[in-house]
Amino acid sequence: MGLLNSPRRLASRVLIGALSLYIVRSLFFGSSSTPPHEVQHLGVIDRVTWADKLDVQRHPFLQARIGRDEREDIMSDVVSNGVWDYWERFQLPFIKSRATSHTDTQVVSSAIDELLALNGWVAAACPTLTRPFGQNRREDAYDDLRNANHLYFIAIVIHSADHFLVDQLAVIVQMAKRLGHQNIFVSMLDYDSTDATPTLVDLCEAVLILLGVPFRIRRVPGMTPDDSSAYYPLEEAYARNLVLEPLQELREKRHVEFHRVVWLKGFTCPNDIFETIKVSQVNNATMVCGMDWAEHDGFFIFSDRWRTRNMDGDQFRGSRSSAPAHASPPRDALGTQRYAEHLPFQVFCCEAGTHVVDPAQSYYTGLTYRSAAGYHNLTEDSNLPELDPEGECMDSAQAFFCRDLWVRAAREGERAARGVDGAGSRPGAQKQSTTSGPAGGKSQALGKDTTTMISTGSPQTDTSAEVEVEEAQTTHEPLARRQPEPQGPPTPDADDDAGSDFDAMPDSDSTPPPLPLPSPLPSTPQEDLNDPQAAAAAAGLPNSAYTPARILVNPRCVTTYAGVSHAQLAADLFGVDKGDDVMEYDAQKYVLEEWRGAPSSFVCQEQRHTGGRKATKTQRRLGFSLYEELQRW
Repeated sequence: MGLLNSPRRLASRVLIGALSLYIVRSLFFGSSSTPPHEVQHLGVIDRVTWADKLDVQRHPFLQARIGRDEREDIMSDVVSNGVWDYWERFQLPFIKSRATSHTDTQVVSSAIDELLALNGWVAAACPTLTRPFGQNRREDAYDDLRNANHLYFIAIVIHSADHFLVDQLAVIVQMAKRLGHQNIFVSMLDYDSTDATPTLVDLCEAVLILLGVPFRIRRVPGMTPDDSSAYYPLEEAYARNLVLEPLQELREKRHVEFHRVVWLKGFTCPNDIFETIKVSQVNNATMVCGMDWAEHDGFFIFSDRWRTRNMDGDQFRGSRSSAPAHASPPRDALGTQRYAEHLPFQVFCCEAGTHVVDPAQSYYTGLTYRSAAGYHNLTEDSNLPELDPEGECMDSAQAFFCRDLWVRAAREGERAARGVDGAGSRPGAQKQSTTSGPAGGKSQALGKDTTTMISTGSPQTDTSAEVEVEEAQTTHEPLARRQPEPQGPPTPDADDDAGSDFDAMPDSDSTPPPLPLPSPLPSTPQEDLNDPQAAAAAAGLPNSAYTPARILVNPRCVTTYAGVSHAQLAADLFGVDKGDDVMEYDAQKYVLEEWRGAPSSFVCQEQRHTGGRKATKTQRRLGFSLYEELQRW
């Protein structure tokens, strides 16, 4: 009997021991079943020895690569043989003991320096560029960012961008040196690149591993096989949300919260990014954007007008960087004034170039990037349906995100007011300016856009010395409808790699003006349309009654897609460095004293059907009522 019980006792002990080991491992060391590239849950040991939250030595999953392009090419054997030859002849002989490890470190450091000197020289040259307020002259200008020991999430979406990816890598290295390599996390998405980007992404991975910077690099195919069946805003939202996955995983699984998210676009000097972070901090801003400038025929123009709107709800001008102050990109008076003084100014929406987002006021509250769902698929039906002029604005994912930020701020302000003053109190927790933009009524379509837009995507680029710009004309006429436009082949783009101007809509004189509807505006007296507050109040409380979203543009943070010409852009915008004539730095210049409420209407530039980035986009003016938006939320 004892002989029979002995194997049973042994099996029971083994089972109990294995179960105990599993429980101890789960509690103290996190989950062992998590895939290598996913963030693991906190274990007891992690909680007790909470040293560095982003320590890649202790947590290998903080450096992950997903979807690497493993396809063989004509150079695969040559590259493989070269790597092994370098390893065996130059690396392996030095790695014999700890006493000689410093030699290997020196070799790696020299290799990185030589690599970044190849094309990423612009990051090293940035401190020599002219900037107002003398930030580049003060060695301690951004020491407070390093001393605060905050965590920063750097997000990059790459689509066939081998012409400036190494420059972006140089900027990341510079930021890691200033902020600390364990204080940043890099999330890089290679979205269906067809050039040398996959190879350069391998290079980025190697450099980040050697520097100990946590990252997740991911490659994904395009959502559709060709542009003709692609709805670009949906692709845009899809890519952005994928980039932000590590941000949410680190918060949910490891309680790691980032201070700011830096969306890196094109090339932007590190000091400009640091300054934009400070602008975001002192204003407690939800989002602060730089300005995106595209080069064409030796001069620079403001780009990315699809996503940018001023505090009157209008598009920015396609101005040159050397344009006079009255023809600057922002059209509203206060924005133009502050732009001329190189000071941050408030906007309704932006994303022109590198921008900084506060996740506590956006992503951590549940906001994600989204797009319209009612677009028309031309690959299935080439006949455009009759479109509702009152329908949802089907613009870019960033424009949706901006409007969501305004609604979120209004909702949070309403909750705060109720918590202090009671359930019946008026929304809006602080004094706001009563100026809320032009009256647009319920909806108002635009006729022919009179704005002269200069776009590198248009073969009819205006090359005059001064850009003549007029405001988009808006009247209080009955609602108008823009008829579906005939579809033709996309306009060839002579400079597809110029930057985000590739997404812009070139102006065209062939666009017919909209036809008026037979019925006038219902329920709103005509005389009230001349009063913005009366028109807004017809649908509920005016927008100025709600807490505003703090969205700013920092005109000193410039983004470009050119190499050495970045210096010329800086000279156009800020003048030539005259030594002692640089203005004194004053942190109070960053702070906005008064925040305006959202405009009661905005120009909707939208893509209503498939066709990729170059699909035809149309314009109309739509009313924007936070009161109505809050009812839908």
